[in-house]
Amino acid sequence: MANKGAHALVLGAGVAGLLTARVLSEFYGSVTMVERDVLPDRPEHRKGVPQGLHLHNFLSRGTQLIGELFPGILEELAAAGAAVDDGDDLSRLYVRVAGYELNPPGKLADPVPLAAYQASRPFVEFHLRRRVAALANVTILDNHKVIEPRVTAGTVTGARIINHVNGIESTVDADLVIDTTGRASRTRAFLESYGFGPVPQDMTPPTWGYSSHLMHIPSGRIGERMAFVSQGSSAPGAVLMAYEHDTWMLAISCPVGLGPPPKTFIEMLEMADRILPPAISTVLHDATPIGEIAISRATATQWQRYDRMSQLPTGLLVLGDALCTLNPLYGQGMTMAAMHAFTLRDCLQAGDTDMARFYSAAVEHIAPVWAMNQANELPAAPNPSLQARMRSWMQRAALAAATTNIAVAERLLRVRGLIDPPTRLQDPALLVQILLTNLRHPRIKPLDHLTTGLSVQPSV
Repeated sequence: MANKGAHALVLGAGVAGLLTARVLSEFYGSVTMVERDVLPDRPEHRKGVPQGLHLHNFLSRGTQLIGELFPGILEELAAAGAAVDDGDDLSRLYVRVAGYELNPPGKLADPVPLAAYQASRPFVEFHLRRRVAALANVTILDNHKVIEPRVTAGTVTGARIINHVNGIESTVDADLVIDTTGRASRTRAFLESYGFGPVPQDMTPPTWGYSSHLMHIPSGRIGERMAFVSQGSSAPGAVLMAYEHDTWMLAISCPVGLGPPPKTFIEMLEMADRILPPAISTVLHDATPIGEIAISRATATQWQRYDRMSQLPTGLLVLGDALCTLNPLYGQGMTMAAMHAFTLRDCLQAGDTDMARFYSAAVEHIAPVWAMNQANELPAAPNPSLQARMRSWMQRAALAAATTNIAVAERLLRVRGLIDPPTRLQDPALLVQILLTNLRHPRIKPLDHLTTGLSVQPSV
């Protein structure tokens, strides 16, 4: 262990906090996590993570990273009941984007990075927390509220916390404090109150609403482990994902302006009948719903631009959703948190004493994903430029090629899974494959009559 200090403090014990604590355990003598919830001793939904009732999953890159941080955890997830797909073809996926079904024949060139370990948010968080709690130098204080960081001469030296059980307030000293409290983060307000100035923000308004429902489906009724349909930015979409112990999560999304998301399980099934293939949607009518429907319109995005601040206190960092909140319909949040944790690890390994450099390094991961998401959500211009028309044509050509060319489909899935950057879609060799495939199969048409809102990255 390369010791950077005696003690590090992590605010929040969600996925971002757990991954951060695991990284810090390599560099600090001790690490303390402070969490306002009472943490359950089993996979169980908790009040502080309302989004846990919705669809969650690590993308391919996130799966790789947690496997690296916690050797053997992927096998543990599988043994505990997670739905696993480590096959070398796409037979267990049903993907339809803007009317194009991405189910080409053949084998993947590199299937290992695309292996899937699917499970609910409470299930994944529980197993991560169990591994972090087993680290000798990590302590988790649950049922405690963080009042505010403590500042001495421009340096954050710890935080004031309060015990919810007895109401006793105390101060925890630390060489480094990291905020992983997600959307509820108060660091922006804290910095402004201490005279560091307002934190610039990049923001977009909510563009979608969505409903999620957990259900039980007997084993073997559905051959796929995931069904994914994106019909563009002006039509509803659906995702059905296998979870642990024969549970499944169904999510239906609706663009703002098209009407509210479904309010009942019956309404969700009715919309699923119109979106998913009959072989899958019919089975859903025999499913047993678990719990209540969860509805959200919180699809606004916020990027706190700490990288643009002229002055920041030393000893304080912000990671995960507290740094950048992406549209949850893209399913990128947990994976981005893992990438932030590895960025922190790289900074610590490099011996950086100015941890503010973390933010400039994090931009390299956030900016391409942010730009890609923004491009997907922009409404089609009434009179698009030649460049925009060419880009739209190329997107349709890529999707058309992916219906029959597994190499193109694999590249799209790698970018979608954040394994490869979006720039890999501009690879000349890939473009040649796309063009040649379209020339060989000129009659490929989308199943849906959609001509706008197309994207090589699905919207759900």
